[in-house]
Formats: sequence, structure tokens, C-alpha cells
Amino acid sequence: MSDKPSVLFVCVHNAGRSQMAAGWLAHLAGDRIEVRSAGSAPADQINPVAVEAMREVGIDITAAQPKILTSEAVQASDVVITMGCGDACPIFPGKRYEDWKLDDPAGQGIEAVRPIRDEIRDRVEKLISELDAR
Repeated sequence: MSDKPSVLFVCVHNAGRSQMAAGWLAHLAGDRIEVRSAGSAPADQINPVAVEAMREVGIDITAAQPKILTSEAVQASDVVITMGCGDACPIFPGKRYEDWKLDDPAGQGIEAVRPIRDEIRDRVEKLISELDAR
């Protein structure tokens, strides 16, 4: 690992959960941790309800774009977190993999997305404390 750990968040469309997680990590860790996100079948745009949910807590993810998952992105990351969507991620030795089982915000209203957003924050805070302690 380099001096600065890097985390890759992966979900199918890279439009909701992984973007919210990347937004939280960038917001809470600042530049201490490198943040990436990607999807195996990226959507055309970020889920507008995910954008709205993050805006409610003062985090702007409107500039983010769904990106295709590449083996290079996985290789360049220390921690790879999948979002409970059964993605076939390339597996590389020496990487830390976690699967966060989270409801998919796609097609959900803001009331359903808020608890997903808040659960992601809790998990990201725990991840930051683990990475800071290494």
C-alpha cells in the first residue's frame, strides 16, 4: 500500500450506492484517502434521488459520472467494496474485499433513499477509522 490508501466502491450502475459512498468518503476523509467508484454496467447518469439525498447533508455529487469498472482500477486500489449486487470483480491477491449489502436506491423515493445514505455513512466512518489505524 502507498502512504495514502485507496478505496474503490463498485455497484452495477455506479449511479447510487457507490456514488453516495464515494461522496461520503471524500467528504469525511478529505485527501487522506484516495476515492474511486465504478460499475460493471454504468448508467447514463447518477440517480437524481441519490444526488438529492446527499445534497440534504451538504455533499454535492452532481459532478460525478458513472464509470466502467476496469481491472486497472481494481489493481490500483487497496480496498474494493462491492455494494451487494453480486458483481464479478476481478480478484487480485493482496487486496481487501468487502461486500456491503445495501438496498438499491434505483427507482426509490427520497424517503427510502435517506436510510441507505445514512447506513453508507456509518459504514464509511468505520472504514475510515480502520484505514487510519493501519
